[in-house]
Amino acid sequence: MGKRRAGRELLRSLSKKQKKHLREFGEEHPFYDKVFACCLFGCYCCCCLHLCFSFQSEDSDKSSAESDSEAEVEQVSGYHKLLATLKTSPESESEEDESESEEAEESEAEMDSEGSQEAGEGEGDEEDKNDVPEEEEATDTAEQMLSQERADGTDTSCDPRHGVIEEFTDVKHESEFSLETNFMEEESGDCSADRKDSNPFKQHMDKELEQKEIEKMSTLPKTSSQSQWPRLGQLIFSSTSEKHKTLKADKEVDVKQLHLHKPLESTWPKVNKQFLSAVDKPTDSSFTPLQRELFCIMNSYRDLFYPERNALSNGEEVRHAYCLHALNHVLKANAQVLSNNAKRRDRKPGTDTDDHRDQGLTRPKVLMIVPFRECALRIVHILISLLEVNDKKKIDVSNKKRFKGEFGSDPEEKPPNLKRPEDYEAVFAGNIDDHFRIGVAILQKSMRLYAPFYSSDIIIASPLGIRTVIGAEGEKKRDFDFLSSIEILIIDQADIYLMQNWEHVLHLMKHINLLPLDSHGVDFSRVRMLNLNNWSKYYRQTLLFSALQDPQINSVFNKHCFNYVGQVAVRNVPLTGSISHVVVQLPHVFRRLEADSITSVIDARFQFFIDKVLPEYRDAIMSHTLVYVPSYFDYVRLRNYFKKEDLNFTHICEYSKKAAVCRARRFFLKGEKQFLLFTERFHFYKRYTIKGIRNLIFYELPTYSHFYSEICNMLKATDSGVDATWTCTVLYSKYDAQKLAAVVGIDRTAQMLQSKKNVHLFVTGEN
Repeated sequence: MGKRRAGRELLRSLSKKQKKHLREFGEEHPFYDKVFACCLFGCYCCCCLHLCFSFQSEDSDKSSAESDSEAEVEQVSGYHKLLATLKTSPESESEEDESESEEAEESEAEMDSEGSQEAGEGEGDEEDKNDVPEEEEATDTAEQMLSQERADGTDTSCDPRHGVIEEFTDVKHESEFSLETNFMEEESGDCSADRKDSNPFKQHMDKELEQKEIEKMSTLPKTSSQSQWPRLGQLIFSSTSEKHKTLKADKEVDVKQLHLHKPLESTWPKVNKQFLSAVDKPTDSSFTPLQRELFCIMNSYRDLFYPERNALSNGEEVRHAYCLHALNHVLKANAQVLSNNAKRRDRKPGTDTDDHRDQGLTRPKVLMIVPFRECALRIVHILISLLEVNDKKKIDVSNKKRFKGEFGSDPEEKPPNLKRPEDYEAVFAGNIDDHFRIGVAILQKSMRLYAPFYSSDIIIASPLGIRTVIGAEGEKKRDFDFLSSIEILIIDQADIYLMQNWEHVLHLMKHINLLPLDSHGVDFSRVRMLNLNNWSKYYRQTLLFSALQDPQINSVFNKHCFNYVGQVAVRNVPLTGSISHVVVQLPHVFRRLEADSITSVIDARFQFFIDKVLPEYRDAIMSHTLVYVPSYFDYVRLRNYFKKEDLNFTHICEYSKKAAVCRARRFFLKGEKQFLLFTERFHFYKRYTIKGIRNLIFYELPTYSHFYSEICNMLKATDSGVDATWTCTVLYSKYDAQKLAAVVGIDRTAQMLQSKKNVHLFVTGEN
């Protein structure tokens, strides 16, 4: 009876959305899983993890369903048996009819084609309060399957039916990929492994710092110098070392002089061939001009900040370049360990083995932080391509089928006829689930996906995925020892994390390169002295790629990177801003507000808005006013104030349900609501065209400069707007210099910040 009652409770606990997902896919809806339900809520909140869990993200819901529905295809679960015997009751049919009618109402409320397409995707989110009676044989079947799996010892770590979800890890190939028990194959050795003078890897990792040098790096300010490179532009070199040297760009690069480990010398030209065809001046080099200069810095083991990564133009070039560098580092490090294994095996008894220190306290050497599963999929494909010499010599990749199922996407699942900008399509291509992590082990001619972290060479994860492993202070189950010996940290597309949760990135930086709490079976006679001295962070190379310059990203690069070799940052100033892309005839009024410090600017902006700006728009004549708010916290503050003042307004944010978005857009278009509060994150994830705008207020300058011109150009989407007088007001302070330069250009920014006038006017679309 106990088993039958438990199975009945399982069926009764399903909502109508879960039942529909169960019938269509044969599994429980992954978003309502006991663990992921709380983790996925925090994907898009901009601060404080405990605050994030109170919201629900539609993007995480959709992307998680896409990725997890394909996982565990081969395993027959109790839910498959439950599906086979499930009988539709009249109550459940009526519930589906109600759900469909709700969807129809939502789709009618959409203003344009793209909105109506997406409205059909949403379903009611209310929990089903009525218990649906099911056949007892279905319950018994599910119970028998659960008990049978436990008896057979089947891997149920990824099954939502078991309270705790643990991602799959490959434990079968542990001995094959163990560094301690394998030896170097003669043909796969690195020809330059023992030449310390010319090998950048050995130069960097074998340098022994003294205590005095460490103290200087911790106390002395960095000295900087500038250099102009042909492709990257203006570079800022900074270091605490007195012997600081400026790197010069190589005009031509010979692959044989880069000290690449086999087989990268032969595979890189073929893998990178797709980008060389677009180069204006074809040369014998296997690098594009951008890749050549980036790799020159990477190969010197300096920290790098490149804020001009564009998903449309150079994103894949950059990805290939850092994959080559990371794989080259891993192959050299592993080759050194395997070579020393053979030397230790053949050594005479009683000889000193202290010169064989070639490892860290834990095995993971490279950590790659990327925003979506699609990015991880592309990285793994690049790594595999770089290891395969030709079509005949395929490398052995463990769990490749499972990886493609969980990280790939079905092209047919994409809704048709959705008009989105090209940059949106490039960023949100493929599987956009943002909660994942995977360990990759590489040994000679084989690759192991889903390796346990302590047996991995490379860890690929999203900020949320790594955050849930690290945990928070006070949690019983948390682990960050695997981050203790990271030698290369790659943070790609850092700007997207500003739209997700930047706190996850800061949390990671606080827990990387700390002494581990457990030994994890390490042989201390093989551990480098730099790791034993807890100096790992001074040897770690950080590669930071972003589409924009932002104070929060700059802060991570300046405050959390301690590389003894130094840092290199690309600092090109925008000559023309995105305001030049505004095509509508519109007066832009920029109003400067005064603030004593960067911490007081938040309150100063709010007070300036309600005292100086809002009174001008309270009149009924100034209807159809959209207020663009980048920060969610500012949005909540304004929403509460508008409610308190009983203003006629509506609002849209990233947590608004589809029906609420449709109603808000309809009310705003028809003029039933005078104000529309609109968050930047909603625009980032949806990119809807808001119709009916006549007056624009930028409460703060946009994070992405091209959003400014996009929002301004929405005014032409309203047919009746031709007769109206359009206005645009922008608030800024001296602390918004970078964002302001990206909108109006560097020359105008200097004038606007130094001028005694607080109001500046620009008019676009006159010609």
